[in-house]
Amino acid sequence: RPLRPPPGVEYDPWIEHLAWLMDSSIGIGRWSIGLDGLLGLVPGLGDVAGSLISMAIVMRAVRAGVPRIAIARMVANIAIDTLVGAVPLAGDLFDFAYKANMKNLRIYRQSLEGGRGSTARHWMFFAVLAVGLLAVLAVPIIVLVLLVRAAGAL
Repeated sequence: RPLRPPPGVEYDPWIEHLAWLMDSSIGIGRWSIGLDGLLGLVPGLGDVAGSLISMAIVMRAVRAGVPRIAIARMVANIAIDTLVGAVPLAGDLFDFAYKANMKNLRIYRQSLEGGRGSTARHWMFFAVLAVGLLAVLAVPIIVLVLLVRAAGAL
């Protein structure tokens, strides 16, 4: 549906086109992929190039006055896409499915429309992300402690 920004806020249609191009421009049956996933196939620089292009949406959101927490979430979406996408094979599949640019476009739209993209949702996202990161970090530490204890028992 067309975006109707509040008075005094400019909307650049190229942002919607960029998000579509990067995440959904190539139809494959009932799925769609974009240039971001294809760029991610290039070892080393592909994911970085995709994230730099994705930052254009974030920069426009900053210029439009989108709340800082929403900007932080947009940057987190790009970071997740870039970091997980850098993992060989599985990361490439993730890169095709995650669609960070479309997520960021939705955050941008909701922020311009006001109200629907509540900051509480963004804070909840970061809380879940923090718990997930702590769990990922805790597992190797727990395994290491168990291995040291097991080695000491021998």
